[in-house]
Amino acid sequence: MNKKNIFRTLAVAAMATIAMTSCDNSAPKMDEKSQAAEQTAPTELKIAFVEVDSIMTQYTFCKDYSEILQKKGQNIQNTLEAKQRQLQQAAANFQQKLQQNAYTREQAEGIQASLQKQSADLEGLNQRLSNEFAAESEKYSNALRDSIQHFLAKYNKDKKFSIILSKSGDNLLYADKAFDITSEVIAGLNKAYKKPAAKAEPKKGAAAPAKK
Repeated sequence: MNKKNIFRTLAVAAMATIAMTSCDNSAPKMDEKSQAAEQTAPTELKIAFVEVDSIMTQYTFCKDYSEILQKKGQNIQNTLEAKQRQLQQAAANFQQKLQQNAYTREQAEGIQASLQKQSADLEGLNQRLSNEFAAESEKYSNALRDSIQHFLAKYNKDKKFSIILSKSGDNLLYADKAFDITSEVIAGLNKAYKKPAAKAEPKKGAAAPAKK
């Protein structure tokens, strides 16, 4: 499973969601005439942008959870490959002994049915593990989006930018570096980020707690 660019994609989606939410919140609603009349157009349009690639490489959250997802993906791949090798070896042994007339017809049919069931079980395992990985990825995607949104909401109370854009690759044809707030955003995100608590592993030979 190649999950090298997964967090880069998630960050682009997160920043896009933030941009769309900001636009939606700032748009006047036609059925609220009294409120719209009270609103005044901004005298100055303040724009800033954030480099998504830099968030991916410098935001500690992304580095931590990218490693978690890569390990989980590798474990899934190792598990499936090991079971696939076992099934292939069993099928090869069956074919070899079948050619040597080592089985009765009933035995051969029974083993063949067993191999078919193992193959179906492996397919089911593949689907289940893939679904689990997708759910895990979505969880981290949501956490990434929420952390960026939460920080920018506080950050922009003082900065008062009208629009904060995400810059990824060539999606912005030109952007003056004067509007680049990437370093400030990354510094703020890292300051607010708390690493997940490590799960304590039970010590070997430790006595079980006495029941009251």
